Amino acid sequence: MNEVAASTDQWCLVNHAEGQQIMVPTSGVELIVGRSPDAGLRIQKPTVSKQHAVLAIRGQRLFVRDLTSTNGTYVNGILLAGEAELECGDLLQFAEEVYQVGWDEGRPPPQTMSTPALDAALAAIHFNKLIDQCAVMPFFQPIYDIALNRVISYEVLGRSSIAGLHSPAEMFQTASRFSMEAELSRLFRREGMRAARQLPVRTTIYLNTHPVELVDVGALNASMHWLREQHPDAWITLEIHEAAVANPGALREVRQFLQELNIGLAFDDFGAGQARLEDLVEASPDVLKFDLSLVREIHLAPPRKQKMLEQLVRLALDLGVTPLAEGVETLQDHEVCRQLGFRLGQGYHYGTPGPACNFATDYGGETQPRSLRLPGE
Repeated sequence: MNEVAASTDQWCLVNHAEGQQIMVPTSGVELIVGRSPDAGLRIQKPTVSKQHAVLAIRGQRLFVRDLTSTNGTYVNGILLAGEAELECGDLLQFAEEVYQVGWDEGRPPPQTMSTPALDAALAAIHFNKLIDQCAVMPFFQPIYDIALNRVISYEVLGRSSIAGLHSPAEMFQTASRFSMEAELSRLFRREGMRAARQLPVRTTIYLNTHPVELVDVGALNASMHWLREQHPDAWITLEIHEAAVANPGALREVRQFLQELNIGLAFDDFGAGQARLEDLVEASPDVLKFDLSLVREIHLAPPRKQKMLEQLVRLALDLGVTPLAEGVETLQDHEVCRQLGFRLGQGYHYGTPGPACNFATDYGGETQPRSLRLPGE
């Protein structure tokens, strides 16, 4: 990266990561930002376009304009469309390169932004990129039919390659800062269904919700209607987290519009908090996913715990609900879950999460999970 020669100009850009202060030329002279050798501010990064953006001072005011760059120019985390006026302290991002706008009047460079403030600003920038570019990467985890002895469904899980937003926890933690959990959840579902077209036919796709979506059931209804229009023949089940299973009225409304759309309903992480048995009657789901805290290492659990779990499984079956064991990681746990009456299983024993291309072909008549290895093999 080349620094622009210092002058008496007021405006400058500060690259905190590299400890550089870059002066903006005098009024009337444009500063081209990009990868090109003749750019005034040359950024030699592959994500930066050859001519990415232009900075210009008019009077005493500083402006930035994007030059239809591939990866965008952002001001304080907001994708720039056209031109914007900059103020001291603004964060200016060219693709993934971040600068802080400052000034110079014979004084020291602007004070370095504090680490928490800079981290928060960068999180905003990265999260906006995640949403604007639909940059989530759907992963799928198999769901195994214990009686049929084969995979019949996949749950959509979200990942991304954006720094600081790799896992769903990181993404939703950042989304909560901007009250955008519902929008992120809808993005997961949209991209998950798009990627699911690569999966074997006749498999059900399990899609997740965020608890905040139960606050506005109408928006969730509209989201699911749109998905059904886009994927009229897909087999879909919507998961409601146990933390959201607290409003029987909302659950009944969700149950009703899902039935109209021919979409199944699953309660997720049952038993992780309040095991609300009455909700199994009020808004009976199609599938009840027992939390991994109940299932993991169940073969080592005392008989009383196994008996309790067996009674809950039997209750679900009596209500016409399919019980699913989450967190099945060993052959021993698989065998105990089968003995306890579970119909479905999910966990590393049956398959680790991965992109849809990992599961693009059918299992070819296999009669055991891919992860299963018999003694002596």
